[in-house]
Amino acid sequence: MQDDLSPWHKSHGFLADSHGTNMRRTQAVLVLTLVTMAAEIVAGTIYGSMALLADGWHMGSHAAAMGIAVFAYAYARRHAHSGVYTFGTGKVGDLAGFASALFLAMVAGLMVVESTERLMSPVNIAFDEALIVAVLGLLVNLMSAWLLKDGHQYHDHGHSYDHNLRAAYIHVLTDALTSVLAIVALLAGKFWGAAWMDPAMGFVGAIIILRWAWGLALSTSRILLDADPPGRITAAVRAAIESDADNRIADLHIWRVGPGHLAAMITVVTGEPRPPAHYKNLLGDIIALSHVTIEVEHNTEARAV
Repeated sequence: MQDDLSPWHKSHGFLADSHGTNMRRTQAVLVLTLVTMAAEIVAGTIYGSMALLADGWHMGSHAAAMGIAVFAYAYARRHAHSGVYTFGTGKVGDLAGFASALFLAMVAGLMVVESTERLMSPVNIAFDEALIVAVLGLLVNLMSAWLLKDGHQYHDHGHSYDHNLRAAYIHVLTDALTSVLAIVALLAGKFWGAAWMDPAMGFVGAIIILRWAWGLALSTSRILLDADPPGRITAAVRAAIESDADNRIADLHIWRVGPGHLAAMITVVTGEPRPPAHYKNLLGDIIALSHVTIEVEHNTEARAV
């Protein structure tokens, strides 16, 4: 008869509950984004505003990215306890965040192309009507940012960013930015006759968006490639283990398996071996460590001394 190993079984369904909350927030923002996108594209085409049209298409690409975010949440929850993924689906959100960063870079490139064409071939702009739509778009973006704000907050233990939600939040912020730039450009054209400001703002927005995209791609790619966590986490693990008896850490691997959750594989060399549970207890104050594997090696020379 097979032994019952349930007391030693480790669950890898990291943050399944918070994924549900964040998914609902992202779904609400997705609906708002789609409605505003349609309004801005139609208005930008009718009223001749490149800034407004760019904002609309910009929001369209973000709607696609947020669709990816919603899918990522649903997929992560559905397979949270599946044995297919060794450490659960905690990194699905990081993968979605990396994809969103690529979307952001693509949007910036399209904005540069469209703005260049409008600078070379100016069109008449209906400033009053375009301004109304741009202001409404900004209000929707601010509302969307408020919906996503709480779940986007950073918690210092073990990098607990939900990069999927962070990506959606950054998309909303870039939407708000392009709305502000569109309003500034339209006001400049209406009151000072600087119609060139309308397409020029596309370049300004593209530069800022590329910077955000780079930051998001860098942070998510490090997690996808199992880069080391902050040095303070590694130092805390070493201090906790090596402060006990004559323990020395010979091999240490720490990586992120989900927002706020780290896994660790540790080889401890000691002259007085104890059960692995003893060393795990030493790490009890490091709350980000959700999955720890300890290998204990007996140092006979240290014992003889």
